Amino acid sequence: MAITAEHIKNKLTTEIGAVHVEVEDTSPNRCAASFKVLIVSPHFEGKPLLQRHRMVNSCLAAELKEIHAFEQKTLTPEQWEKQRAQ
Repeated sequence: MAITAEHIKNKLTTEIGAVHVEVEDTSPNRCAASFKVLIVSPHFEGKPLLQRHRMVNSCLAAELKEIHAFEQKTLTPEQWEKQRAQ
């Protein structure tokens, strides 16, 4: 399976209802082995950080078998707006 930033973005948008997703391939030669992801979803509302990360990990279970490093930041739309306002 070819894992791309676009594939990850599309899957998170569809399956977690993300309203904003940023995916960066952080592999030294952009070989899709390492990703940094920012996910903004109303489905994270009222959920602790660990539960949010489990939602993302569950969504990307197949992809995470191929990825060596995965850094994620999960925010609600309200948290995202506050962060952008700073």
